[in-house]
Parts: sequence; C-alpha cells; structure tokens
Amino acid sequence: MDSLLFSVQGQSCMELCSMNDGGSSCQVEQLANGRNQSSCRIQAKDLCPWSGNGTAATNTIRRRANGTTPNRCKSMELTARRQVKVVPMAKVLVTGGAGYFGFRLGCALASQGLSVILLDLVKPHWDIPDGTVFHQGDIRDYESLYRMCEGVDCVFHTASYGISGPDQLKKEKVESINVGGTGNVIKEREVPNLVYTSTVNVVFAGRPIEDGDEDTVPCVPLDMHIDHYSRTKAIAERMVLKANGHTLRGGGFLHTCVLRPSGIYGPEERRHLHRVMVNIGRRLFSFSFGDHDAKLNWVHVDNLVMAHILAADALSMRKDCVASGQVYFINDGEAVNLFEWLTPLFEKLGYRRPLIHLPFFLVYFAAVLMECLHVALAPVVEIPLLFTRNEVRNIAVSHTFKIEKARRDLGFSPHKYDLVDSVDQYLKTRPLQPYTLWSRPQSLAPPWALVLLMMLVSMAALLCCSCLLSADTLP
Repeated sequence: MDSLLFSVQGQSCMELCSMNDGGSSCQVEQLANGRNQSSCRIQAKDLCPWSGNGTAATNTIRRRANGTTPNRCKSMELTARRQVKVVPMAKVLVTGGAGYFGFRLGCALASQGLSVILLDLVKPHWDIPDGTVFHQGDIRDYESLYRMCEGVDCVFHTASYGISGPDQLKKEKVESINVGGTGNVIKEREVPNLVYTSTVNVVFAGRPIEDGDEDTVPCVPLDMHIDHYSRTKAIAERMVLKANGHTLRGGGFLHTCVLRPSGIYGPEERRHLHRVMVNIGRRLFSFSFGDHDAKLNWVHVDNLVMAHILAADALSMRKDCVASGQVYFINDGEAVNLFEWLTPLFEKLGYRRPLIHLPFFLVYFAAVLMECLHVALAPVVEIPLLFTRNEVRNIAVSHTFKIEKARRDLGFSPHKYDLVDSVDQYLKTRPLQPYTLWSRPQSLAPPWALVLLMMLVSMAALLCCSCLLSADTLP
C-alpha cells in the first residue's frame, strides 16, 4: 500500500510517472480483472505521503442528525428517496464537500439518515443540512484527514482542481490536489470503501470515440494528455484502482471503484452554465467550430449523485462487492451536440445560436496563443480565456460513452432531465452584475477582448495561407 503514495525525495509525481523508458519509478500496466475487463493500474515503488503545504482542518460546522433537512436540500432529499436505496453504512466522508456536486451528494446521503462529513478548503455557499458536519480543511494535510476518517465507512473522493478555464494552467496546484490529495486518501487504511470521482478525459486524447465502453476504450498514455488536469486525474484513478484489495489495519480489505462522469449540469450549477452565459453576454461566444456533427455526453447532477450512492452500495458484501476494482462511465444516456444543446441558453439570453463556423485548427491555435498570453501577462493583466486547448478539443471532437456496465452492475437508470429547467432556474438566481472581464484594475475592457480574439484567429489564418502559398510555389 505504501507503494501508492506520492512525493519522494523532492521528486514530483509528474517526474515519477512520466512514462519514459529511462528507468522511471512508476510502472503503468494493464491488468485484467476477474471478468475479462481491462483496467488501467499504476505501480510505484518506495513512495511516501504527500508533504505539500496543506493546512490543518479548521472552522468545523456541525448540524444535529434529527432527520430533518433545510429547504435548500429538499429536492435532493426527494431525489435520494425516489431513486436510491439506503446504503448499509452509518458514517461517510465527502471530500470536495463544499463544491456543487460534493455538497449535493452530501445532502442526499444525509437525507437517508447517514452521518456525513463534508471536507473542503472553502465553506459551502448553502446552509449545512442536519446530520452533517463541515470541516474546512485540506486533503493534502494527512494528519487532519486521518482524524476525520475515524469511524467512517466510506469515502466519496470528489475533490479535484483544474477542471476548466485558467485553473487548468496552475500545474503545481493541480498536481498537489489531484495526485497528492488522492495519495493521502488512499493511505488512510481504516476506511473500507472508497468511491472516486474521475472523468471521461482519462480516456480521451482528441481522437473520436463513439459509444465507447469500459472494455474497448483504453486509457490514454500519460504523455498524450495536453492538459495537467486530465493527466493528474488519470494518475489518481490508477492509484485508486491499484489500492483495491489491500489489507486494512483493523482487518478486512479496501474496496474501491471509479466513476467517470461527463460534464455536469443541473440547478444552481455555476461552472459551465455561468461561464458560457458570461461569454455570450460579452459577445465572445458568437461562433461554432469543429465537426458540425460532434457529440458528447452530459450528466445531470442528481443522476451523478444516484450513481455514487449506488456505487457505494455495490462495494458492500450484500452486493457481493460487484463494483470492487471496477470503473464506470456515467452520463444521462444521451449524446448531444454542444451548440444545439445550449440553444435554450442562447435564446433565454436573447441571442441566436452561433451562425459563424470556424475551422477547428484556427480556434485551437487561438487557444494556444491565449494560454501563452494568459501565463506570460498574469503579473500585469489577466487575459480572459474563452477556451483552453483541452476545451476546444472536447467541444470539436465527438466522444460519447455507453453506460450499460453501470446499468448492469449498479442498477443505474438515469432520469430524463431538460437543460431548459436548469437554465430557467439559473437565470432567476444569477447575480445581477455587468459583464466585466477584469479581475485586476489594469485588465482589458470587453471590446478589446473580442478584438484580441479576432486578431489571434486572423493571425492563424494568415499563417496557414502563407504555408499553403509556399507549398504551391515549391518545385
């Protein structure tokens, strides 16, 4: 078990797991499980817990377990009772418990009568429901994590960093949380069950995937990921799978499973809908790009909550530990084109869906330049990122996944939801503020951001045209 834990003699996990042939301490391998299904595993030698600058847990907020739930969690309580049986556990820990999904998962678990610990670096924006305890702490701080895991039956490890936007470019923080924090969660060998929230990005490297499944879609080699988030999530996922079956301190074995959700949406979601809405208001989302027929999956937050509770139940003895050591794609069971799917958002904001269609390579090149400018000018001015390279690729290239394995093993049956409902709810509760681009006083005004983006696209077009002309003049 100690072989799974990261940070050795000043070496980062990225150095250890670079998948080079020059004697890396990590060995990535494909191990067949008992059902002829292949899972990506990782093996590391002589590694120790993460020793980053995590802070101790502070600011504990408690609520009594009296069976009632504040109004904020009523919909989650009804959803949990309608969709999922109570898991045979008494106390659970949710890392990332102040986040949109983590908090909603915690509310659903508390509504079933479980004692829930929410752990996060920041406080939740919502009222803490009865039956829960919130700890403001850091998963990179092993000692505080160890204390919080006392008596816990299952850890739902949802905490991560760098999923989108400028956060993707903060490599050290992405690695320390996604890899170092996961190493600490795995090192806690008294909790018998672990459900890890991964991402479909661990198997997507820019090549089209149509109705992929856990058997036929291989894990992407680490050096093929163009963003640090996907790469570190892949490393963490393999650590979790490798930990499955290890002996616990008090006897018994650790059971782990991995869920790979697609993009999350739902009421009060603030990451995806808010960012798109703001860019529409800035007139920056005025074009489409890539394959006209490119499709991807989404998952409603309540369907994802249901999948996690079912996965925890499927790790139990009463379900013959069917989910132990397994990975599952999780989505709503539908494939959609992003620009068609977002049409209700455009219409509700008073805009038409983008009519201009740009070639993929132009937008990708612009994203590369924007990332470079964002990093280079960060000390002076914050250049807004319409898309990162990874986001451009995720939008422009089809990658869809089947959920038959989750249906079969977990009993996962996603409910039908409409984006229109989430858009209506979001527009009613969105903060009333102008569309500004600056987070620093010297930032760019909105018109200049659009001009800058067009300049980058024009530069890319001119470069390509010059290359084509040069090729025509060659003998």
